[in-house]
Amino acid sequence: MAQSQIDIAVIGAGPQALTLITHLLQKHKRMRERLSAGFSPGFQVFDPSGTWLTQWHRQFAAQEIRHLRSPAVHHPDCNPHNLRTFATGRGDELYDPYGRPGTELFRDFCETVIDRWHLRNQVTKAKVAGLTPQGRGFRLTLADGQAVIARRVVLATGAPTVKVPDWAEQVSGYPPERLCHAKAVSLPSLPSLAGETVLIVGGGLTSAHLAMGALKREARVLLMGRRTFREKIFDAAPGWLGPKFLKGFEAETDWDRRWQMIQQARNGGSFTPETLTRLRKFAREDRVFLYEQCQVTHAVWQEEHWQVQCDNPTVHDCFDHQSINRIWLATGTRLDITAHPLLQDVMEQHPVDVVHGLPILDQHLRWPGCELFLMGPWAALQVGPVARNLFGAKLAGDRIVPALTKSSLAFSRAR
Repeated sequence: MAQSQIDIAVIGAGPQALTLITHLLQKHKRMRERLSAGFSPGFQVFDPSGTWLTQWHRQFAAQEIRHLRSPAVHHPDCNPHNLRTFATGRGDELYDPYGRPGTELFRDFCETVIDRWHLRNQVTKAKVAGLTPQGRGFRLTLADGQAVIARRVVLATGAPTVKVPDWAEQVSGYPPERLCHAKAVSLPSLPSLAGETVLIVGGGLTSAHLAMGALKREARVLLMGRRTFREKIFDAAPGWLGPKFLKGFEAETDWDRRWQMIQQARNGGSFTPETLTRLRKFAREDRVFLYEQCQVTHAVWQEEHWQVQCDNPTVHDCFDHQSINRIWLATGTRLDITAHPLLQDVMEQHPVDVVHGLPILDQHLRWPGCELFLMGPWAALQVGPVARNLFGAKLAGDRIVPALTKSSLAFSRAR
């Protein structure tokens, strides 16, 4: 079995990882010089795609998302103003409010970031199948059987497990494309849904994207949410995108209270104001039917359609007489660090305290007892409600980069 050694291994090549690497290079002159000269910089990024942002771009294309929810100042590059500068002459691709970048604009900008930092060939096409603490570092087992020894590791991936309602796990005997999670839906592969009724479960922006895509394909859309549909410009209030709210969050020493603050800030799924306005317009035209404070309790596949029952007595009879052709679950992912397939050996050798599925890391987002750093949703107890967003990637980088570049902050001397 082949085995190589590196200093820093980054698992994942999404926006979180790209943000970390650009900020790391900005702070680490020698690493930057080695990279620009064509030498190994001391880090290696692993992703099954072999390229940057592949899954990100694929998901945006699959749901036909026109623009980001984040403002233009949030992106993987170090200078927050660089995207607006890049957008000169493309102002129509910045959407009000806050200049939210169009999908193509953001993609093109990220390509220039990758080239400017000489990162085009820095992603190794490999799936990390195992992560085991070994000596002063880690052994990464790749899906092809090869192994890599890394002194330090950064996990920059999201939750690997989708969240599926109990009723959906109990049904059987249906064609797989007739009941699937939003992550498995690719709108471009569905040229027409004319004559079909599609039930979309979920009250977040993903469900709205899917609804718009289904409408475009002439489907009749039923949109169901367990709560009243709400509108917000961002996932969390703008105060979380700076010190206004984060200062109080960081001052809170009770981890359970921090988790509650995160839940209150995100408060489940929401639509942007313009999206909810469009949905209500289509509802008035009887093209979309909005079912709020409603959940599916039972579903049965009968030959060519679903028979669905719900828990809202005012609309129960309505659903009882509907022939539904497809059900799409825009129900998010499950955050449970104890179930993460890559971290079982790490948890066995270095136990971690867990609060509602999230690990308690140190101030540098480091796993207790070793040089493993976590980004994205896993860092929420330290970073705050926007941990999984683009701004959260920047906040995470601000914490991790010093620990990767300053020997005084290495684990052996960490406090």
